[in-house]
Amino acid sequence: MTGVEVVAAFATHLELDRAMSPHSVRAYAGDLRHLLAFAERHGCGWRDVDLALLRAWLASMVGEQLARATVARRGAAVRSFFAWALAEGLVERDPSARLVTAQPGTHLPEVLGVDAAARMLEVARAGALADGDPLAVRDWTTLELLYATGVRVGELVAVDVGDVDRSARLLRVMGKGAKERVVPFGLPAARALDSWLEGARDRLVTADSGAALLLGVRGRRVDQRQVRALVHRAALAADVEDIAPHALRHSAATHLLQGGSDLRSVQEILGHATLTTTQRYTHVTPERLRRSYQQAHPRA
Repeated sequence: MTGVEVVAAFATHLELDRAMSPHSVRAYAGDLRHLLAFAERHGCGWRDVDLALLRAWLASMVGEQLARATVARRGAAVRSFFAWALAEGLVERDPSARLVTAQPGTHLPEVLGVDAAARMLEVARAGALADGDPLAVRDWTTLELLYATGVRVGELVAVDVGDVDRSARLLRVMGKGAKERVVPFGLPAARALDSWLEGARDRLVTADSGAALLLGVRGRRVDQRQVRALVHRAALAADVEDIAPHALRHSAATHLLQGGSDLRSVQEILGHATLTTTQRYTHVTPERLRRSYQQAHPRA
């Protein structure tokens, strides 16, 4: 099996057996190709990779000053690859079994303040209601849902109309690892959805629309690139710091904790596999922790 063939087979395994998202599959396949290219430059085929070469590969990335998160992900990718290759009988040993990589840092993207988030959403709402442009209504709805639910962009663009329970104000999404969850949304997002579903969406529907909730100008399901663009436009229009869509997810989590929500509830809403991931947000809410301590500890 050539390097190209083994990368393709590994990608298929990630997609079908591990139910990874297309983005993660592309990232892991790219990481593996990066390793195989490094090995080839050192005169090795992919079956000849050993621990020494893996360590040299990681050291080369550190020397290039790549982000710790990137190095950590590439280490995780090759460990997954060799574990799979060993299980499939493609290699006789796993050279990555003793490979140690630095853990990614806990840096969070920019988080909007509550007032800034409210201003961004209000500007989007005013624009949508002022001229009735279906794309403006879609943008408003998208922003409201991202902030209200904390879902990932990839999860939101995959939502179908039937995944929305408007009466209960619940949204069903498919998260990482093909894990389904249901998340609530509030009245402002519900109002945006009503405006979108009760007229605006119909003006964009085509034969290619299918059941997709959010549509583009040509009637097809919106993609993540379009959502990133509309978030940047909305931030500019509201005169708030330029943010990526994922910052709305972080903002939602931070504001939930600031408002008194418990960590496990936020974990369920965000779809985190472990509570440790959700705990990253606690360092940005010291005042909430202080209030909780003062209310609960007998000697506070």
